[in-house]
Amino acid sequence: MSRTSHFHVGIAALVFAGFLAVFGIRYGVSSPSNVSNIVLSPTFWPYVVAGLIGLSGLGLVLSARGAAAGEAEEPRPEGGWMRLMIMAALMVGYVLLTPVLGLVWTSMLAFIGLAFLIRTDHPKSAFLAAILVPLALYLFFAHVAGMAVPQGAFVRLP
Repeated sequence: MSRTSHFHVGIAALVFAGFLAVFGIRYGVSSPSNVSNIVLSPTFWPYVVAGLIGLSGLGLVLSARGAAAGEAEEPRPEGGWMRLMIMAALMVGYVLLTPVLGLVWTSMLAFIGLAFLIRTDHPKSAFLAAILVPLALYLFFAHVAGMAVPQGAFVRLP
């Protein structure tokens, strides 16, 4: 990406994060007032995501300021639009398969699909992470936090 692209995307990310923090989460996510643990509050993680988006935007703006003015634009990789369409199909498939397979199994498949779509240099690590991360998250949310994780129609986790 060029210097101006970094700057524009960074500004857009900062505006979006600000909108989420000020209006979107406050009026779009309802949270009961009697939540004992802040991490279990329905508004906690959206605010974390908004903060991360804001930090990413700030990083892009700062990197655009620090980049050399005469820096040449990087060449665009071949097949970018095709990968974007495959990514969109992967997201639609994730939404459609979640009720059938459950959140954990669908997340595993989506992680593996994304790892191969971006042509990772570490396929073994990506495969291990695709299996272990959704399972660890399931164990935490289902057994430690006591929250229901959507299960599929075929295989149910304990």
